[in-house]
Amino acid sequence: MKIIEVKERTPLLVEQLLEVWEKSVRATHLFLSDNEVKSIKEYVPQALSNIAHLVISKNSSEVPIAFMGIEDETLEMLFIAPEERGKGLGKHLLQFGIENHAVKRLAVNEQNPQAKGFYEHIGFQVWKRTDCDEQGKPYPLIYMKLN
Repeated sequence: MKIIEVKERTPLLVEQLLEVWEKSVRATHLFLSDNEVKSIKEYVPQALSNIAHLVISKNSSEVPIAFMGIEDETLEMLFIAPEERGKGLGKHLLQFGIENHAVKRLAVNEQNPQAKGFYEHIGFQVWKRTDCDEQGKPYPLIYMKLN
């Protein structure tokens, strides 16, 4: 497992990360309809291109299997290919973000309790909840801070 901060975001890399994103979302965001996943997917390439710090993990074949995006000490995205979950990859990525980019905050969908539990295990604590996501959709967000 290799963790790399990406400076050049090539079309191929964005396409590979979009695939990781979609597989991850379909495995963990069961509260989203197929149409909602497709709608959100349209914005992911722009988010990947514009995030301040894009950190990826590749497998032994040099194919991306996970990534995170960080902006202003906030974890904005963390997605892991479903077949790679449970192997410590998320923890390694998040520790990299904490150590190299001072990650202190994040938001997680309330309907994704596994993710909330993962972040709590790392040391994040809930400090705020909203009834809607940042696009105004009825998906409550839980905001967490690192102790």
